[in-house]
Amino acid sequence: MTGRVAGKVALVTGGAKGLGEADARALAAEGARVVLTDVDDNAGQAVAEDIGGVFKRHDVTDEARWQQLIAEIKAEFGALHVLVNNAGIVLPGSIESQTYADYRAQVAVSADATFLGCQHAIPLMVESGGGSIINMASVASKLAYSGIVGYAAAKGAVEGITRSIAAHCLESGYKIRCNSIHPGSIDTPMVRNFGRQAEEAGMGGPGDVQVPDPAEAPVLGAAGNIADVVVFLASDESAFITAQEFVVDGGMSMLPAPLLHEIQ
Repeated sequence: MTGRVAGKVALVTGGAKGLGEADARALAAEGARVVLTDVDDNAGQAVAEDIGGVFKRHDVTDEARWQQLIAEIKAEFGALHVLVNNAGIVLPGSIESQTYADYRAQVAVSADATFLGCQHAIPLMVESGGGSIINMASVASKLAYSGIVGYAAAKGAVEGITRSIAAHCLESGYKIRCNSIHPGSIDTPMVRNFGRQAEEAGMGGPGDVQVPDPAEAPVLGAAGNIADVVVFLASDESAFITAQEFVVDGGMSMLPAPLLHEIQ
């Protein structure tokens, strides 16, 4: 099946690399007009040119830029049907070692930006006849890892935000559905860099044993595994699905915690 999102305008944040790049490529391949945003100008522009999309520089924590971005999309495309709140960062740290600044940075990029994106995109999506909001969460908010307290908090907030937005859209009579995706360990630059970041942060010693390197996980997925779900949720195939959590982890979250730590 091709053209599953043909004619739709899609916005993907954090689209220069990793999951966001895979999402942008998959949506474009299925016929969407893709606007991808990032703070990495060179990588973002290269992806946009390769897929026939549009790149826009965008700090997702900047509310004024969100307002400007949505106005630009309305002026250039006249509509918005799909919003993928993908941007995120991970900074290793436990409740004792994580700095408040690093905690806040992760919450800002994942949770706060999801709030801002949805708040400013919904009016244009309503004008466009409805659509799909896809928020990137994580199994990190469901599994117990001591070394990612800020990241787990941020992704847990994304879960709650998603359900509230879905309820709001239903109660308001909007034809907008809102769901979250919860990836496990996926082969992306962020995951590949985690081990180095943890080491630099002094994690992984006797006092922080639960800092498994996701890049070494026995259950390691590809970015395309997540992009496949994004396309499904963006398409009309998911028209009757909202307020749901899609765990995409190859069974990682079903493994007993002691076994998971041991095999990782």
